Amino acid sequence: MAHSIASIAAAIGAPFEGAGELLVEGAAEPAFASAHQLALATNPKYAEGLAQGQARAALLWPGADWRALGLQAAIFAPRGRLAMAGLTRKLDAGPAIAPGIHAMTVIDASAQLGPGAAIGPFVSIGAGAVIGARARIAAHVSIGAGAMVGEDALILEGVRVGARVVIGDRVILQPGCVIGSDGFSFVTPEISGVEEIRATLGIRSEIRHQEWHRIHSLGAVVLGDDVEVGANTCIDRGTIRSTKIGSRTKIDNLAHIAHNVEVGEDCLICGMVGLAGSARIGNRVVLAGQCGVGDNLTVGDDVIAGAATKIMTSTPAGRVVLGYPAVPMDKSIELQKALRRLPRLSQRVARLEDRFGEPSSSDAG
Repeated sequence: MAHSIASIAAAIGAPFEGAGELLVEGAAEPAFASAHQLALATNPKYAEGLAQGQARAALLWPGADWRALGLQAAIFAPRGRLAMAGLTRKLDAGPAIAPGIHAMTVIDASAQLGPGAAIGPFVSIGAGAVIGARARIAAHVSIGAGAMVGEDALILEGVRVGARVVIGDRVILQPGCVIGSDGFSFVTPEISGVEEIRATLGIRSEIRHQEWHRIHSLGAVVLGDDVEVGANTCIDRGTIRSTKIGSRTKIDNLAHIAHNVEVGEDCLICGMVGLAGSARIGNRVVLAGQCGVGDNLTVGDDVIAGAATKIMTSTPAGRVVLGYPAVPMDKSIELQKALRRLPRLSQRVARLEDRFGEPSSSDAG
């Protein structure tokens, strides 16, 4: 589908100059853009690529001399990545899911479908499930009994939505994610080795036989409005109360959110993050890739954790942390610098010992 430069500029709220009626069918990097694509050059360092490509229009940085760059039109983006959000939203046609219900779909008679819902092939919708208006459900999705899917939701191929799960409006579930799997919760008849070492910090009175008994998950999962969940991410049901994800939170691929976890609003949970059972994550928290949060811990509002950070104690609001275990980022960097100096320091100590001898126990006293 072709879009005019003027309509794209209006959609992203940015000014344009030149031939507003010029049509483009997509976007491309400057050096690879055709005459029918919008070149993306939001920084002067990308300007050189414009001469290599064939673009007649581009998304440029403010103040760029678009005529000197050989263009017929330009849109100016004060904040390039923000403009990219609006541009990609306008150009993305979305998945091709035919309106209505595909003939090769199984829907329980007691399920309710809102007006305009589009259901692809090989979808299973359980008893009492409610699908909101204009929701789009792609092939091979299963929706459990009693689940609720909000209006304008987009559920992509192979997603599994468990029983009683509640999904808000405009939620996007990427292929293969599982919302509402059983929580990983087990108990032993006697005090387990795990419980003992947690209390004693590693000291065990004896090693004895132990047998694990499942604690079933009677709760569900509740996703707020405008939540996005990445491919192959798993969110477990709560034991009694529901696991909750706040509105507008975005979760990347391959994350795991355990039973009873509560995540606030507007959070960013990146790939391979693991949140252990009953963790509490505040609003606007950012957890970079491979972060981990221990069970029953609280992470305050506006915390930012760098990649691979392991949060092992509750973290106050507003803190920026890094490392294993997590410490304030400046302290973590200081520790890493000190760690790199250890081999050289060890060599110096060895030379001093060779020269003056090792200190005696009386010297140490």
